[in-house]
Amino acid sequence: MKTVAFHNLGCKVNAYETDAMLQSLQENGYRVVPFEEKADIYIVNTCTVTNIADRKSRQMLHKAKKTNPQGIVVAVGCYVQTDTAAVAKDDAVDLLIGNNRKKDLVKILEAYMEGTASESVIDINHTNEYEEMKLTGTQEHTRAYIKIQDGCNQFCTYCMIPYARGRVRSRKKSDILEEIKGLAAAGYQEFVLTGIHISSYGMDFKEETDKDQRLLSLIREIDASEGVERIRLGSLEPRIVTKEFAQGIAQLQHICPHFHLSLQSGCAATLGRMNRRYTPEEFAQSVAFLREEFAHPAITTDVIVGFPGETEEEFAETVRFVEDIHFFEMHIFKYSKRKGTKAAVMTGQLSEQVKIRRSARLQQVEMCASKEFRDFYIGKETEVLFEEKKQIAGKEYWVGHTREYVKTAVSARTGDNLSNRLMHGVVSGYLTEEILLMEQADTRI
Repeated sequence: MKTVAFHNLGCKVNAYETDAMLQSLQENGYRVVPFEEKADIYIVNTCTVTNIADRKSRQMLHKAKKTNPQGIVVAVGCYVQTDTAAVAKDDAVDLLIGNNRKKDLVKILEAYMEGTASESVIDINHTNEYEEMKLTGTQEHTRAYIKIQDGCNQFCTYCMIPYARGRVRSRKKSDILEEIKGLAAAGYQEFVLTGIHISSYGMDFKEETDKDQRLLSLIREIDASEGVERIRLGSLEPRIVTKEFAQGIAQLQHICPHFHLSLQSGCAATLGRMNRRYTPEEFAQSVAFLREEFAHPAITTDVIVGFPGETEEEFAETVRFVEDIHFFEMHIFKYSKRKGTKAAVMTGQLSEQVKIRRSARLQQVEMCASKEFRDFYIGKETEVLFEEKKQIAGKEYWVGHTREYVKTAVSARTGDNLSNRLMHGVVSGYLTEEILLMEQADTRI
């Protein structure tokens, strides 16, 4: 029995694909071992979102070859797509597989080991077809990520992903629903719809239906699927959140009121240089639509500080904007020059010191807004899907998330197993700075 070790870098789409590749190998008789151990085969699912991601990908490939110089080291994914020549020259790498051939991993590996593979660089060209992969289980035990599309047509000036992932390709609705049906039957209750740009779901379909309604139509059918208790949406383009969209999802029983709308900047001029296709005012309107339909939705976002040409006045606009929105959480990134993008050759590149200072300022705003959002739940009843038992300050707690994705804990009782259990209770206060404490309750689902 051949042993195989996996290491995943990057986004939730990569994590989904890693789970699918791992599953296919196990189904074909391979034994999965930890990446730190000696294995016959090492699979590194690479990332290229930043230069740092490229470097981490190289480091993990080299680590694998060092752990077992006789092992087969396989590089797959986005770094392979964007810098194929460099990866092919790397002595640590034996086999390169493009993003659109991950589903064929077992067949490619066996051809390589049998010496029948004609080359070591396997199909790096993008395809116009969605690469169908299907999961029957995941590394998580309560939450399943469901990939609904691949690719991106946006071409933001700082981003390599359209080059790494290709143009938008949407998964058939029937395949999505079949996968969810199987996972729900296996006990999964929460489903997170993910993709490279899920707001573009269905844009490549030829049907006459209104393209803006295709994502909403999919969500409605998932909501009606047996066994689904929660639906969580991945990152949304602000423009897709129209009044009609917000009203449509608000009518669904299982939608989680937790919405990630990628902002990147609260300044119109900076958004223009980024080639983001909305204004701060349009973003704020989308947030308002969600808050009109949901009582207390969690709105999260990404913000880049120190983008080329960002003046102090432009940064101040972003600070004022995020203060007005009151996000539950902000993921704050210092702009990182990415070779091959338009932004990398723009004038007005800023120093690391400026980026650090601006990042720290937004972190202060984020901490205050995040606490304000959590404070709302103290004294209120809420629903939590518990995931794991943890020891915190010398005591054992079951920890999970509310529908708004607020981390919440309850004291563990002897003999209790709350893993993958939905439970209602009243929040009494904070267990830690980021975890709410829920009183034990009898009401369980």
